[in-house]
Amino acid sequence: MERTHQYRHQGRSRNPSSSHSSSSSSSSSSSSSSSLTESSRFTPPDRNSTKFSRFNPNTRSNNVSNNTAGTRDGSEWRPRRGSRSNSTTHHGNLKAGAQADEVRVKDEDSSILIGTCPFMCPESEMAQREQLRDLAVFERLHGNPRKTSPSLAVKKFCRTISTKHLQTSDVRPLPVLEDTLSYLLKVADSADHPFEVVHDFIFDRTRSIRQDMSMQNIVNDKAIYMYEKMVTFHVVSHYKLRCCGSNANISSVHYLNMEQLIKALTSLFELYDANRNTTSIFENEAEFRSFYVLLHLHSRSQPTGESLSLWFSRVPHWIIKSERMCFARSILRTFRMGNYKLFFCTIAAKASYLQYCIIEPYINEVRALSLSCLNNVGYKLHPYPLVHLSKLLMMKESDLQRFCNACGLETCTDEMGNKLLPTKQTTFCIPKEGFQRNDFPGLEQFEK
Repeated sequence: MERTHQYRHQGRSRNPSSSHSSSSSSSSSSSSSSSLTESSRFTPPDRNSTKFSRFNPNTRSNNVSNNTAGTRDGSEWRPRRGSRSNSTTHHGNLKAGAQADEVRVKDEDSSILIGTCPFMCPESEMAQREQLRDLAVFERLHGNPRKTSPSLAVKKFCRTISTKHLQTSDVRPLPVLEDTLSYLLKVADSADHPFEVVHDFIFDRTRSIRQDMSMQNIVNDKAIYMYEKMVTFHVVSHYKLRCCGSNANISSVHYLNMEQLIKALTSLFELYDANRNTTSIFENEAEFRSFYVLLHLHSRSQPTGESLSLWFSRVPHWIIKSERMCFARSILRTFRMGNYKLFFCTIAAKASYLQYCIIEPYINEVRALSLSCLNNVGYKLHPYPLVHLSKLLMMKESDLQRFCNACGLETCTDEMGNKLLPTKQTTFCIPKEGFQRNDFPGLEQFEK
């Protein structure tokens, strides 16, 4: 069923039938061109929603093509004037690093690839994986590891593909990719299996979706919509994986998830730029751009190898001034300055769910820094009341007492029964095993 997107305009009204074209090059020896359709605009996410599927647009224009104008009617694909071809990108200036694991295609001809597979997984792959018992728990029909069905099996990611032997029946067209992604996100919301098991399945299958999109040079508004969903999955996983424990395996999965988050986010930014129109904006772009800033917390290094100052120079002015971006910049500034009170207050008042998912790993770190400062500068004869400190650090008093003990600080109780933190203790330290998770009062809906 065709969806329609909701537009927000700046200035004059937008003509939904207008389209741009853009040149796109494949890796190796050939290049193909793709037409860029006008991109739809998305409704900002609900701050209190915790579902992966909350970025579904309310409407989608029937005038938007699936892939390009030439996909269905055979019309010629023409590159956007002034655009440059780059052999390391699937569109315009897409970063080579961002695309490296999404698709490594060896092109032997320059024909435009349009997938024809009607299922979430090609029939040949389903048969092969049934024979090899290579079926994820979500793909097994009635729990049988040697039996699946088109409604359960999802195409796996393949690191290297040669187009010489690639059949169009092995590649899923855009409508099938959209349905596949919707199915995967329903699995993500399921609580029938541990999240690390769910993540492992969706992590691989969404990479396969991005791979099929790259092979067909799908760079229109629907690509933006799908990339936003996939970035959302990785951002939420960034938070949820921390709740699964701190063993070596989870740490490795967390690292790989962050790697794919950066790659998908970089590709999404390039899609925003490629489909931009001077009379309209992408309503979700400001929040997704803010993720890049928040990923710089506690690190002077650049997630994508680029400094923030250079990155900001290319960001549209309206995004720089947006509420979501102003929040991210304020968090980054207060974090690096050690202004813990403003750091916590800003999060409690303005953070969206996805922004909180990125910030959460640093909250206990800031709390520990705050304890260290109070311990060093406090007056030894006047212990600090935990009831006051809990308000400053946005913690429950019972959690704060355990947190102080984990940092090597002893607490005491006065004659009135009030719990206190004596200062000038020389035993402060950061626990080697890390911090236990603590609730953030005021954001309980995010902790679910």
